[in-house]
Amino acid sequence: MTDAERKLWWHLRELPIDGTHFRRQATIGSYFADFACHHCKLVIELDGGQHAAGRQRDADVARTTYLESRGYRVLRFWNNDVLQNIEGVVTSILDALSRDKREAPHP
Repeated sequence: MTDAERKLWWHLRELPIDGTHFRRQATIGSYFADFACHHCKLVIELDGGQHAAGRQRDADVARTTYLESRGYRVLRFWNNDVLQNIEGVVTSILDALSRDKREAPHP
């Protein structure tokens, strides 16, 4: 794991929301998501500078399209954001998880 992945993993394991169980390198189809909560259908991808241009950017678009077609929502963060602003990253993740719970239909 990269430093950014290690840091985020530590925080994901401490999330205070019931029903969140993130897995590292979770398999979804032919892809490996950096982090995924299958129950909440949320994928978190961390990107380094190589993801900013060219083929890697195109591959990321294809990956996101595939994951979204399977019902997942994809959050992407730059490694630098995780390393320098972990509170903001965790807040974004908590907002996404809370939004999912508010929008879920009642049985």
